[in-house]
Amino acid sequence: MSSDSPSQSAQKRANPSVLELGPRKKPYVSTQDPLVHHGRHFGRAICSFCSVHTLLTNSIESMVEELDLGSLSAIDQKELEVFHKLLRMVSGLEAHLMTSSEDEVVQIVDLIQKGINGVHANDTKGMKSAVVDWITPNDQLLNPHIPRNAKAGRGFNHERTGALLCPAGLDWNNVETRAKLMNGQIQVAGDQWPIFLYSDYAYDPEDPWNGLLRSSLLPNCRIQAFKHVFTSPSSMEQEPKVTRSGNVHLHGMRSVTKASIVYVCFALTSTQVFSRTDLVTDSERFYNSITELLDETDEKDEVDQLLTWWNRQIFPLYTDSEHMPTKDSALAQIRQKRKEIKERTTSISVGT
Repeated sequence: MSSDSPSQSAQKRANPSVLELGPRKKPYVSTQDPLVHHGRHFGRAICSFCSVHTLLTNSIESMVEELDLGSLSAIDQKELEVFHKLLRMVSGLEAHLMTSSEDEVVQIVDLIQKGINGVHANDTKGMKSAVVDWITPNDQLLNPHIPRNAKAGRGFNHERTGALLCPAGLDWNNVETRAKLMNGQIQVAGDQWPIFLYSDYAYDPEDPWNGLLRSSLLPNCRIQAFKHVFTSPSSMEQEPKVTRSGNVHLHGMRSVTKASIVYVCFALTSTQVFSRTDLVTDSERFYNSITELLDETDEKDEVDQLLTWWNRQIFPLYTDSEHMPTKDSALAQIRQKRKEIKERTTSISVGT
């Protein structure tokens, strides 16, 4: 016989039964600070290797002292440019920084840096399984098989990944070269870019821009990686209409940035499957060497063509900002009339 009192029995009956559904869980609400979220996008699309504390300290000092931009070194000008990109990304950040105490600025720095530090690990973790599918030729199997979560059997230790990561200018099919890459006799520096960055794995030393960052032999590997990072993993299998989902939508990203292209290439080479061991220590040089090339003024024409190519791959509805109006269209006629009026006005002024 039970010795429970009536009050105890009533209390037990009031508790949910294991045969009942029970109360609905409260919906999950993210408590992540918006600055962490902005930091993640900053690390992807603006600058992956960045000391936010140094960036903000130096840039605020330049603003307060109203330094002449012409007197700044190239590095300082680049740093200030990155800082202004951060200000444009985070609404109200400039005013907040200028009115904050030192402790508050430190808190802002820590939150943005937290986003930058965490994003790369998250992205490579998310891609480490998918990249196995991306580098597998159509209707074929990798031999030997690459386990999705294994650290061994990757990089130069696998025929497929080794061929993709072989530095441009070296011949992976050369037995001696391959052996030296595998055993580490050839140390690959970060500015020795892998052949997979080139279209059809074709590197022309006489025209090194030809095909650079436009790899097409891979089954859209980097294009899928870009969508994986900047839109969402599901968008890779959806129709072209998905052009502003995920991070792209949240940050109003309507076109690729130079840094975002480099980030995707960098993230791919840092995954547990598609990796070469030297990038553990030389990854910053790899990232910066490509970024510096894309920022060089003398390379503007090639870079503009590259950005257009990427935008057309990632944003199917993307169009160049400048287009000649269709012949005989209303727009063309309006512009022609305006031109004629200006010419007549100018001729009259000269005649008087």
